Amino acid sequence: MAADPRSLPLTPDDLAAFIERRGVRAEILHLPVETPTVEDAARAVGTHPDRIVKSLLFLVDRSPTLVIACGASPVSRRRMAAHFHMSPKRIKLADPEATLSASGYPVGALPPFGHRQPLPTLIDLRVLAQDEVFAGGGSIRSLLRIGAQELARVTQATALDLVEESAADGS
Repeated sequence: MAADPRSLPLTPDDLAAFIERRGVRAEILHLPVETPTVEDAARAVGTHPDRIVKSLLFLVDRSPTLVIACGASPVSRRRMAAHFHMSPKRIKLADPEATLSASGYPVGALPPFGHRQPLPTLIDLRVLAQDEVFAGGGSIRSLLRIGAQELARVTQATALDLVEESAADGS
């Protein structure tokens, strides 16, 4: 008996199909090396780590919300909580199973769009300050190259200051 296709992880080909269908101005880079860290990804494409963005899935009162932030910067749950007018305790980083279930992509390869279901998205202001960024491309050996303004357009993200300034920030 064949597996239900909805239970299989999405791939860079699925992301490419989304890009094609939606007319997104972006490119998927297929790399000869794995990019498990921000530094590895920056090295693989010859750019500064600030231009590598991460897509993280948070559960806000158990409801999935995607956050896009510069890779090396920690995301502040306190700042997210202020936006949602709730306690930071009600915001949790999704575990790998919840991320795969909500998005279709595994942790470490999660692109900022093209998920199984539309996800409400927040984008850090520092991402928007970049001309071009590199994000998860659907696999550990793929990155998505996209203009920051195009990324904001496609995701319809809410732009916020999401990065904690210090460990005392409460994240």
